[in-house]
Amino acid sequence: MTAVISRADFVDLLRDEIGLAVAAEDLGRTFDEVPGWDSLHLLTMLVLLEKRVSRPLSLPDFLDAASLETIYELVNR
Repeated sequence: MTAVISRADFVDLLRDEIGLAVAAEDLGRTFDEVPGWDSLHLLTMLVLLEKRVSRPLSLPDFLDAASLETIYELVNR
């Protein structure tokens, strides 16, 4: 499987465009464990990632996601 967005680019998007202080090691954390997490970040992330990968992503899948890693996997499937 070829990644649509690299793990490094995903982490950069989270830090630079959403303002989350995360590193690649933090992707497996639940959202409650991510410092500064707010549910509005999920919608912002969806919009930014759709623009980045140039295709629609599933809001219900994002809402069901348990972690940032799950979001990363959804974007790259």
